[in-house]
Amino acid sequence: MAAGTLYTYPENWRAFKAQIAAQYSGARLKVASNSPAFTFGQTNRTLAFLNNFPLGKVPAYQGDDGFCLFESNAIAHYLSNEALRGATPQAAAQVLQWVSFADSEIIPPASAWVFPTLGIMQFNKQATEQAKEDVKRTLAVLNHHLNTRTFLVGERISLADISVACSILWLYKQVLEPSIRQPYPNVTRWFVTCVNQPQFKTVLGDVKLCEKMAQFDSKKFAEMQPKKETPPKKEKAGKDAAKPQEKKKKEEKKPAEEEEMDDCDAVLASEPKTKDPFAHLAKSPFVMDEFKRKYSNEDTLKVAIPHFWEHLDTEGYSIWYCEYKFAKELAEPFKSCNLISGMFQRLDKLRKNAFGSVLLFGTKNNSTISGVWLFRGQELVFPLSPDWQIDYESYDWRKLDPSSEECKTMVKEYFAWEGDFKHVGKAFNQGKVFK
Repeated sequence: MAAGTLYTYPENWRAFKAQIAAQYSGARLKVASNSPAFTFGQTNRTLAFLNNFPLGKVPAYQGDDGFCLFESNAIAHYLSNEALRGATPQAAAQVLQWVSFADSEIIPPASAWVFPTLGIMQFNKQATEQAKEDVKRTLAVLNHHLNTRTFLVGERISLADISVACSILWLYKQVLEPSIRQPYPNVTRWFVTCVNQPQFKTVLGDVKLCEKMAQFDSKKFAEMQPKKETPPKKEKAGKDAAKPQEKKKKEEKKPAEEEEMDDCDAVLASEPKTKDPFAHLAKSPFVMDEFKRKYSNEDTLKVAIPHFWEHLDTEGYSIWYCEYKFAKELAEPFKSCNLISGMFQRLDKLRKNAFGSVLLFGTKNNSTISGVWLFRGQELVFPLSPDWQIDYESYDWRKLDPSSEECKTMVKEYFAWEGDFKHVGKAFNQGKVFK
């Protein structure tokens, strides 16, 4: 029987699936959702956490035996028993069918409709109206399926019921007022049956169905957004001051027709716009994308590296060497590579202004990680954005002199993944390139 800890933040409906599954299967599950056991935004950014869960996302599960899982469906499946997963191949496939249905057909429109009412997402009328229609379509499918069934698969609750019920939980709590849910009595009957099972109630508590559809609250949305600094207004003098209205008219543009956004666009549009951290730098003649194309498509030693040194703008770019501080904690090579991959994923928005080759040396329980990076500007780039600061303090950083033989040798060895690597003292194992 599985036993372990589930890391999450409070009231995470994705984590509810695993918690309810554990209630049915008898798996011993500890939930870490509050300080000091787990603080979202802090604990999930620590080295120890990222070593096991490189994306830093929750829910995340760690067994008492050290077995680790991320992704809520995988965790819920692992904590289930045969009855929940489907006792026959056909039943197991049907359970998977409804779990996938929840992810692809329910969650996207439900999020687009519900999130604005919680202040999580900006309201977009066209996106919300489309989401309503999509939700109604999925409810109609469920209603028809449940017309002659008590549960989604078989005669007892399965992981299919748990997953779908958790996916529509916030719909019933926030927006499915009586007039909207009236055409879908079978779905409501099934949902109420599920959430009133002891195993559900232990996790969810008493679920109250929505009486009046919640609306977008602009004040709540504004409160949840990061505060923006307002630059002081400059006083205008002379002719410029005399014609403020005229200037304003010239700058006015006709509002473009509002385009319909899909769910991903809606989420992206709701994110606060951030200032380009490199905007203050002068334009550089070095074309990063051109070098990356050479590196990806042509011989590294004969073409890419000579191109690099021929075109490098040493005033606009700098070269850095990094070395992982906690080499003694590195065990399995694949976990060490996951550590590097996780860092690269979290630096995704830096790709335009950076290139790096990070290598693993040595063998199991006797390895090191180090790399060579090219960054825009002359300073270490990570402090320029909070998004880039999760991993870099786990490394020692040293700026290299591009005119030195040491730098030229390191660039050659790290970019080509071959050489003596005399400063390391261990054999090359494998590497990853950030480009």
